[in-house]
Amino acid sequence: MELGRPATGRRSSLSQINVTPFVDVMLVLLIIFMVTAPMLDQGVQVDLPEVAESPSLLAQQEPLVVTIERSGKIFIGKAEVKQISKLGPVLQQALKGKPDREVFLEADQKVPYGRVVQVMAAVKRAGVEKLGMVTRLPEE
Repeated sequence: MELGRPATGRRSSLSQINVTPFVDVMLVLLIIFMVTAPMLDQGVQVDLPEVAESPSLLAQQEPLVVTIERSGKIFIGKAEVKQISKLGPVLQQALKGKPDREVFLEADQKVPYGRVVQVMAAVKRAGVEKLGMVTRLPEE
């Protein structure tokens, strides 16, 4: 009698799963996902057709930018606001009928913090719900 064999004399079948094809399929799927994942973020570049559209519709889509220069001057878009007390009414007029429009605050890094806070408070008093700060990435 041999060791490791059943006493009946018949061979028993070995029921083990061969995982090599499973690993091959998983590696192929992993490679496919690794190749396609960057394409999902970047999208495909296409040459879009031009469509004539009224300026009022374009203005609704673009965010409004409030800028504070190094000298402390305040601008809404390219129009200068002479006094901070006038900022609220001018913003309310610009946002009339568009309460969910985004407003971005762009301030020179040399502008005193107190001035930036004053402008932010005036923007919030004007009823702006979405206020974002514009920054730049550090250069490497």
